[in-house]
Amino acid sequence: MSTPVADQAAAVIGSVVERVFRSVAEVREDVLAGYRAAGGRMCDADLTAVRDPLRARLSRDREVAVGMGVIVAPGLLTDRPLRMEWWQADTEGTAAPVMLEVDLNPASVGFYDYAAAEWFVVPRRTGRRHVVGPYVDVHGTDRYLLTLTLPVLADGEFLGVAGADVPVARFETLVLRELGDLAADVVVVNTEDRVVLSTSPRWLVGERAVFADAPCRALDEPDWRVVVA
Repeated sequence: MSTPVADQAAAVIGSVVERVFRSVAEVREDVLAGYRAAGGRMCDADLTAVRDPLRARLSRDREVAVGMGVIVAPGLLTDRPLRMEWWQADTEGTAAPVMLEVDLNPASVGFYDYAAAEWFVVPRRTGRRHVVGPYVDVHGTDRYLLTLTLPVLADGEFLGVAGADVPVARFETLVLRELGDLAADVVVVNTEDRVVLSTSPRWLVGERAVFADAPCRALDEPDWRVVVA
């Protein structure tokens, strides 16, 4: 059962999520343009070509996102088996974005197997966009994040994912700023019953919270519930 408070919160959350996904969709279109220009046989240089517009987009959107880029399907490029073009901004917004350097050597102890990550696996399987988190990105940035990704598809072929990283605290701040004062406490939980954001200090982001009978509003994308606690 939904309530006006839950509906209001759902609308604000949806607007923030859509804001991020609009930028991610622009990254996807740049990759698809490169894929078509290469006649369907992309190489490393074709992916590098998206770098300048990607950096500019991240600088433009750094009020929300601290990371943005594209991760290609293994074997897509003709000259490199694995490839990420992912850029990070500092949280203060004072420095130029820097490229995320990870170990993509499968024989290495520190190998970053991005193809096994949820933010890659789910869009590949479903063909739909996906939100992961909150989680600590121990293999990449060591930040507490939400990661939003969507599949890059060309005539049904999966080329990889485009995505963005949003700090949990920043997402919460943006939503709460738009919500203002509410008549009741609101808690947003994901499919694992982990708190994504809360208007009350009674529930902390990341902790598990089960609400059996509280009024709630389900969101289709992301797969969260807005609970009036």
